[in-house]
This record gives sequence, structure tokens and C-alpha cells, in this order.
Amino acid sequence: MDATALTHATLAIQLHAACAVLALTIGTLMLFWRKGTSLHKALGRLWIGLMLGVSLSSFFISEIGLLGPYSPIHILSLLTLFGLWGGWQAIRAGDVRTHRMTMISVYGGGLIGAGVFTFLPGRIMHQVMFADGGATAFLAALGIAAILVALYYQRRRAAL
Repeated sequence: MDATALTHATLAIQLHAACAVLALTIGTLMLFWRKGTSLHKALGRLWIGLMLGVSLSSFFISEIGLLGPYSPIHILSLLTLFGLWGGWQAIRAGDVRTHRMTMISVYGGGLIGAGVFTFLPGRIMHQVMFADGGATAFLAALGIAAILVALYYQRRRAAL
């Protein structure tokens, strides 16, 4: 792992990466912790703020630029913004089931789904994570697998 590429990136990319890593960490922990507590509510607000940071900063990142300055991945940013709003409105209305499904979808699509694309060759996070050749790649794959397993068991537990 070598963070040189990230330290030389634009401020928008650095902010985007920092918010994404923090949101991924907090979101993963929240999958396992008890829901409805004051800690869950406080971390949920923080998570929404971080996800807003991830989504909004993405519009200042235009390296690929297939559609003017944007790329198809920016559609995920728009979907994330709508999902955050929908999840927030659902819990304010007392609709816990819709809130849970919406926020898990935002986590899966807005972080995991979009995050996978950041590790493609030629992208900054690929340079950061895979600079050493193989060890970091293995650890990254292991981390992604752990998150996917956590999502599976979270959904399974919610269905019971």
C-alpha cells in the first residue's frame, strides 16, 4: 500500500476518499450494533453526513468524463442522494422496515458497489492499494469478502 497517489490527488478526491473510508467503517459497524439506540441515531446522522460528502464530492471528480465531465458512476451518486433522503424520511415517518432496506441499499450500492470501481487499474485507489503487488490486494479482497458476509447475515437476521 502506498498513499502517494492519494496525497497528490485533488482536494475533492482526498475528501471523497476520506468520507468513503469513514462511512464504510461506521456503516459496517452499524450493521452489527443494536438498532434504535441513541448511539445508532447519532452514528446514523454522522453516516448520512459522510455519505453526503461522498456523493457531493464525486461531482467534482471528472477523470473518466464519458458524459461531458461525468461518467456513468455519477448515476450512483444521484441514487445515493435520493436514497439518503428516502431513508431519512422513512425513519422520521416511523417506517423502520423501509428505512432499513433503503439504508442497506445505499450502503451496498453507494459504498460497496461504487467502491469496487475505484479499484480498477488506472484509478487512484488501485495505485494506493495495489502498489506492493499482491499482499494488499489479498487483504483488500479479504475485507470486501468480510463486508459481503456481514451484509448477508444482516439481511438474513432481519428476515427472521
